Amino acid sequence: MIRQIQLGKNGVTDNFIDSLKNQFNGCNNVKISVLSSLTRDKKEIKKIQEEILDKLGKNFTAKTIGFTIALKKWRRDKRE
Repeated sequence: MIRQIQLGKNGVTDNFIDSLKNQFNGCNNVKISVLSSLTRDKKEIKKIQEEILDKLGKNFTAKTIGFTIALKKWRRDKRE
């Protein structure tokens, strides 16, 4: 099961990270749709992805597909 969440003009806030962590309860995959009110620059979306991964911790990986960030939660540390 994949859950979806939207990232709007407020950007990556503490409330967004908290709600994102709640999405991972009982689910290992979450897709974040980056709305046009935040950015339409692909390089900026990569920076947002890195910021989200830094705040979530090392048990998460991400992949950017267009204006969507796909996050996956692992049982063990996957990033170096």
